Amino acid sequence: MSNLNRVMLIGNLTRTPELRTVGNGAQVCELGLAINRNWTEPDGQRREEVTYVDITVWGRTAENAAKFLTKGRSVFVEGRLQLDTWKDAQTGQDRSKLRVIGDRLQFLGGAGSHEQSSEASEPAGESTPGGAATPSSPQRGRYQQRRAA
Repeated sequence: MSNLNRVMLIGNLTRTPELRTVGNGAQVCELGLAINRNWTEPDGQRREEVTYVDITVWGRTAENAAKFLTKGRSVFVEGRLQLDTWKDAQTGQDRSKLRVIGDRLQFLGGAGSHEQSSEASEPAGESTPGGAATPSSPQRGRYQQRRAA
């Protein structure tokens, strides 16, 4: 049986991204995302629920997130779920936390309302100013050439 672990989220950053370098020199950035859900109860009362998600991005995506994103900015995140487990040093209890490892970010709204995209693992091809890679597929390349003409 096949497995699938993909997550797509749109929300607002709860804090300014935190960029750091790990032991092997790789860049990692931690993001907090708030996702709002609004609905109306049968009695007409409007309700809202907020879900907070921790996101981790690596490499060039991490650098771009730290450079361009700020608290409150809307962002689209595509990635996978990862369960972190550890033993609490003070209580000795087993602890766990579900987080998203982001493969791709798309910056939405704000900052002049221009959208930017950033990918953690860029496919083969040229890089564009927005940080997204140009696909190397011959079919898509021909389509882009026809569109540009």
